[in-house]
Amino acid sequence: MQSIHERCCGLDVHKKTITACIITPKGKVIKTFGTMTGEILELVEWIKEHQCTQVAMGVASHAH
Repeated sequence: MQSIHERCCGLDVHKKTITACIITPKGKVIKTFGTMTGEILELVEWIKEHQCTQVAMGVASHAH
């Protein structure tokens, strides 16, 4: 399969956590962050460190 993006990040967003998966030519890395402002800023820096050019986000809503 041909790669479209060399580096990308997928985010799985929940109420208290965001799990990020970065895929690069060297493989994939998965890390979980909190949802407070400082933790989100840490996530942004982590994505930048891996030189990701594309980010996709999934959010599940469970209404009661």
